[in-house]
Amino acid sequence: MTSTTPSLTPVLAARGVSFGYAGTPVLTDVTLQVDPGHRLGLVGENGSGKSTLLRLLAGTLDPDAGEIVRPADVGLLAQELPYAGTTAVGAVVEDALADVRALERELTDAGTALADAAPDDDAPAARYERALAAAEAAQVWDADARAAATLGGLGIGALATDPDRAVATLSGGQRTRLHLASLLIRSPRVLLLDEPTNHLDDDAVDFLADVLRRTPGAVVMASHDRSFLDAVATGIADLDPAAGPVGAATGVALTGGGFTDHLAARAAARTAWEERYAAEQAELDELRHAVRVTARQVAPGRGPTDNDKFITKFKGARVDRTVSRRVKDAAGRLADLEERQVRKPRTPLRFAPPVHRGARPEGLLAWARDVVVTGRLDMTAAGVPALELAAGRRLLLTGGNGAGKSTLLHVLAGDLAPDGGTVGRMAGVRIALLEQDLALAGERRTPRELLTLLAPSQHATGAPAHDADTPVDALGLLAPRDLGRPVGDLSVGTRRRVVLAMLMAQRPDVLLLDEPTNHLSLTLVDELVAALADWPGAVVMATHDRWLRTHWDGEVVDLGA
Repeated sequence: MTSTTPSLTPVLAARGVSFGYAGTPVLTDVTLQVDPGHRLGLVGENGSGKSTLLRLLAGTLDPDAGEIVRPADVGLLAQELPYAGTTAVGAVVEDALADVRALERELTDAGTALADAAPDDDAPAARYERALAAAEAAQVWDADARAAATLGGLGIGALATDPDRAVATLSGGQRTRLHLASLLIRSPRVLLLDEPTNHLDDDAVDFLADVLRRTPGAVVMASHDRSFLDAVATGIADLDPAAGPVGAATGVALTGGGFTDHLAARAAARTAWEERYAAEQAELDELRHAVRVTARQVAPGRGPTDNDKFITKFKGARVDRTVSRRVKDAAGRLADLEERQVRKPRTPLRFAPPVHRGARPEGLLAWARDVVVTGRLDMTAAGVPALELAAGRRLLLTGGNGAGKSTLLHVLAGDLAPDGGTVGRMAGVRIALLEQDLALAGERRTPRELLTLLAPSQHATGAPAHDADTPVDALGLLAPRDLGRPVGDLSVGTRRRVVLAMLMAQRPDVLLLDEPTNHLSLTLVDELVAALADWPGAVVMATHDRWLRTHWDGEVVDLGA
């Protein structure tokens, strides 16, 4: 059930909302409210329903149960963009300004009607006053300047000079920023943002944070960027509560403040979850043993005696009733606990070590020297003429958008040939690249099927044989329920987990990570950092994530020098 609030004051609310896909529950009994001027951060494991909840709040999906209340003016920034490739950049901006243009036209028409009105006709004057008030509230006369400032603040100001350029010619990052800019220019009463800091550099994130803090309406944002959430959020909604029934997350855990405040509450909840799970499993073991053995004994707690035979012979019916009652009582308690037990805490992420496929002098794995990719990267000009990767080395690539970070990663991976310089790897070295953008939206094979395809290469390289489920299960990347679902039906974040699982199942020597925190849950990011700390291979990472950069304990290479 969905309704819209007629009031000029926007209030966004979900009341007892549940939703599932093809019979699989995704959200169960979610209740929350976001008042004007409040900014709610959505967090939770991949597949917990963050993007789904945003679509429900926006009205592009209808809930299976519950009610959603929203104002009429809602803007949604989705992970997958809505623009046709032939759409011109200028048309996107003009569409964002459509409401402002309409107010401007109404003011002009009202002025004309007032000038032509009869002296005793008060209606045109009232109409003009309403139009003028609406135009002033929308800052009609500053609209074009604000649009230009928004494009510039998000790092795409140059697009304003080429309004006829087709969206299809933009990079994925430019398209995302253009979509975000269009929403900020339109300034709807409710802003729903799915990973808004993806593809933004530090300056653009600061700009976005400042705009959102000044936004008078309600904001709901799903984000992996904890620094951004700390800077912007007035509350956090966790769609993966610390405890809930088996098979689905139930409800939502709400905390006030930013993400740091939420972390403290989350840590305490995780500890309580683990303790409750351990206690319940111990009780289940005891009850199962009682049903099988203890409750069936005449005198539980001591060994059998000859007197037991006497008791059974002369008081057989009473003993049978007692034993039956004990067994029935234990079985009832067992069934009740099995029904309400909390689900098992997810196994933390861990990486298997590389498989050695040949001798390497002093651990040297790969290198790039004086690499030039015309218009995209010049290592020497950037002050980094050479890059050598040895076993265990950790490199963080920094620099603004366009500095060449992704280009260098693709060159090292071997899927982009440089125009100048040299790049190479030692014999037998395997390099894996986690790219920014995924191309699995239409993939109908399941994670299990894709991982099974890796098995022959594992055997050929001498890696231990694995069951098809083992790479995913051992790494703690996917829930068992997702192994048999078509990859294209999974959330963007879960698809990214699938790709990461496929990469690490190959046991690479060098791992290249391009914006690895994009679309990954904050919990998984923590686990990724911990897993990489002990992994013996080489790691090269490019990221805009401020928290990750702040906590990086390896070397830093700046391509923006």
